[in-house]
Amino acid sequence: MKEITTKCLIVGSGPAGYTAAIYTSRANLSPVLYEGHQPGGQLTTTTEIENFPGYPEGTTGPEMMEDLRRQAMRFGADVRSGIIRKIDLSSRPFRAEADDDTTIIADTVIISTGASAKYLGLPDEKKYMGMGVSACATCDGFFYRKKRVAVVGGGDTACEEALYLSNLASQVFLIVRKNYLRASKVMQKRVLEKPNITVLFNTNTTGLYGEEFLEGAHLVENLGTDIEQHTDLPIDGFFLAIGHRPNTDFLNGQLELDEAGYIKTFNGSQATNVEGVFAAGDVADPSYRQAITAAGTGCRAALDAERFITEHA
Repeated sequence: MKEITTKCLIVGSGPAGYTAAIYTSRANLSPVLYEGHQPGGQLTTTTEIENFPGYPEGTTGPEMMEDLRRQAMRFGADVRSGIIRKIDLSSRPFRAEADDDTTIIADTVIISTGASAKYLGLPDEKKYMGMGVSACATCDGFFYRKKRVAVVGGGDTACEEALYLSNLASQVFLIVRKNYLRASKVMQKRVLEKPNITVLFNTNTTGLYGEEFLEGAHLVENLGTDIEQHTDLPIDGFFLAIGHRPNTDFLNGQLELDEAGYIKTFNGSQATNVEGVFAAGDVADPSYRQAITAAGTGCRAALDAERFITEHA
């Protein structure tokens, strides 16, 4: 097993990890970055990006991530494909083991492993990903102006997504598995009062259809009852809003998490409860989940790490 040392280990890529790599490289911290299961993060599944500053003509997720990756490498970041299998944060310097049989000894660690959108588990979801299926209304809603879309979920997030889309799409269908909304009373009221939102209670999605792009969803109402009914709903967009799962399993409970599993940060910084360990991007952000905010926290985490090293030199 090879052993390397670094002033900063960055676990995970995406806008947060690559931005952290750019800043730490320019600060001469010689960072080592392991890109994780999905190099470039969730954005690599996004076909078009129009809301990231600096791309007046828009760009694609994979193109933007390659730009950030190359920029980090230009300043000397050691960017590696592969995953960190386990990490020991009990004492400094920290020790991590990668799947390429490398042991990394690091003075500081930035966790930017992101959060994975929860999916229904339908085979069609992958087929139409970026072709009508999305897990982010803020990212992709613009492409469905004056079109018919559906949102799956019954909580606050689903209601927020439905309301956001209702200002763009001609018709929004909120597909709810139960006979009630789990969202707060305020959110429920807004959704139920919006003229172009139709809530479909007691409804499950069994599949999606369409030739090249999504054209509709196969639904079943009152599943398992005497009044079970199968219908097809013609739609152009299908938005999943059943939650996100932060990618923190590999930490084995070494960092403090909130009740939803996101890494807690403290004192208005990206610092975690372990000194010298910082978190950036969606793994520590249950609220915004945007590329630009992830990049911002990657910058903050890098500056925090640099400051920490200076103070503990």
